[in-house]
Amino acid sequence: MLYRPDQCRPDIFVCREGVFMDINHLTLLTDLYELTMMQGYFKTGNDETVVFDVFYRDNPSGSGYAITCGLDQVIDYIKNLSFSYDDIDYLRNQGIFDEDFLEYLAGYHFTGDIYAIAEGTVVFPREPLLKVKAPIMEAQLVETALLNIINHQSLIATKASRVVYAAGGSGVMEFGLRRAQGPDAGTYGARAAVIGGCDGTSNVLAGKCFDIPILGTHAHSWIMSFDDEYHAFRAYADLYPDSCTLLVDTYDTLRSGVPNAIRVFEELRAEGHMPKHYGIRLDSGDLAYLTKKARIMLDEAGFPDAVIAASGDLDENLITSLKSQGAPITSWGVGTKLITSADCPAFGGVYKLAASKPKGADEFTAKIKISENPAKITNPGNKTIYRIYGKEDGKIRGDLICLVGEHYDESDDLTIFDPQATWKKSTLAGGTYTMRELLVPIFIKGQCVYKSPSVMDIRSYCKDELNTLWDESRRLVNPQEVYVDLSMPLYKLKNELLDANHKK
Repeated sequence: MLYRPDQCRPDIFVCREGVFMDINHLTLLTDLYELTMMQGYFKTGNDETVVFDVFYRDNPSGSGYAITCGLDQVIDYIKNLSFSYDDIDYLRNQGIFDEDFLEYLAGYHFTGDIYAIAEGTVVFPREPLLKVKAPIMEAQLVETALLNIINHQSLIATKASRVVYAAGGSGVMEFGLRRAQGPDAGTYGARAAVIGGCDGTSNVLAGKCFDIPILGTHAHSWIMSFDDEYHAFRAYADLYPDSCTLLVDTYDTLRSGVPNAIRVFEELRAEGHMPKHYGIRLDSGDLAYLTKKARIMLDEAGFPDAVIAASGDLDENLITSLKSQGAPITSWGVGTKLITSADCPAFGGVYKLAASKPKGADEFTAKIKISENPAKITNPGNKTIYRIYGKEDGKIRGDLICLVGEHYDESDDLTIFDPQATWKKSTLAGGTYTMRELLVPIFIKGQCVYKSPSVMDIRSYCKDELNTLWDESRRLVNPQEVYVDLSMPLYKLKNELLDANHKK
C-alpha cells in the first residue's frame, strides 16, 4: 500500500516468521464479517446489484468543510483485487468457509461501477464521496479497504488545509513521519498533506513515490557533533551553498545561535557566495519572543530577507496565536499534530447500503437505515450530487443531493431547502448560478476509466477548490455551515420510506 507499482517498490513487510505481507496486495485488508456475509450471499443465491455510499457525518477538527483524498490508492486497490493461492489456503484453514465459496473467491475480480468525487475537492457531511454499484458480494468485500484509504487521507488533507490557512501565505512543510502511526500513515499522510496545501514533506519515500518536493535542514545532533556551534554552521553552509537554514536553538538562541548564524552569513556575503535561500530555524522556547528578537538581529546585520522558520508541536491554533502576537515567522514546520490530526484522529466515514436491484429488474429499490439519532438516518436511493455556484463570484451556494436521472436547467429558478429545517429556503434566480455534477465515473464494469492527476496537480486543484468557499466557511473557529440539501424527489422518497417503516 505504500507505493504504486509503476512508481516505486519498497520491500515487503514481514508479518511473522515465514509469512510476508505484500503491501500492494490488499485483498485480505478487510474485516472478517465482510467475508462471512459474502459466503452468506453466495449460499443463499443473492446476486442482486446494490448501491453503497461512502460519506461522513461531521467535519473534522470543527472545520466548515473537508477535503476528499485517497482516490488514487482506491484505484490501485481495485485494480489489484484478487485472491492468491496463499489467501485461499489461509481462509481454508480458518475452518469456516466451504470449498465452493473458496472456489468462487479464487476467480474473484471486481466487475462493478465506482463513481467518486475527485481528490482535492471541498466536500461536506452526508454527501457521497464515493459510490459503489456492483453485485452485492463484490460491493461487500471492498467496504473496509475503501473506508481505510479514504478516511485516513481525507482526514490529513483537511488538517493540512487548516494549518496552511492559519499560516496565511507563509510556507508550511510536513515533517511528521517519525510520529506517524506507522510507515503507511507517514507516507500516505505526507501525500495528503501536500494535497491539502503543504509545500513539501521531509519524507523521502513519499517524495519518490508521489513526485512531491522533499524539504529539510539539519537536526541538533549535527551541531552537537562539532566542537562548537560556529564550525557546525560553517560546515553546513559549505556543504549546501544554495539553501542554508541553520538551527539556532541547540545551546542559546539569542546569545549563541543567532549571532553564529549571522557570522556565517556575513562570511558568505564577503566571499560572494550568498545562498539563494537562507535563514534560521527555531524548534523550542517562546517562539513569539525569540523570533521577534532574532528578526531585529538579522535586520540590523543586513539580512532582511533571511527566513525565520519555526517548528515544535505546531498546529493551526498555535500558528494563529503566534501570528496574532506578531511573530515574524516566514516558514512553518508542522509534524506530529498534522500527521496524526491530533485533535481529531478519525474522519468518521461510513459505508451504507442505499439501493438494491434483483437480477432482471429494471429499477433500483431504495434502502434506508433508520436510527434514533436523526443524523444517522441515511439518504436512500441511487444518487448523485450537484454543486451550485454563484455565476458572478464562483462561490459555493450549496450542494444538492438528488436521484440519478434528475435534470436541472440553469436558466430556471432553483429553490433549495434545508432537509432538517425545511422552512429554511433559498431561491436562486435563473441565470445567476451554475451547477457541476461532482460524482464522476472511476470504474465501469470493472474497468478503470479515470486517469488520476499528479499529486501536485491535485494540490493546485485543491487550492482553487478552497477559494470557492466563503471566508466565513474557512475560518477555524465556528465556521459558517455550507448547506447540503436534498432535491424534492429525494426528500419525498426519504420521507415515504420513513413513513412506511413507521406503519409496520
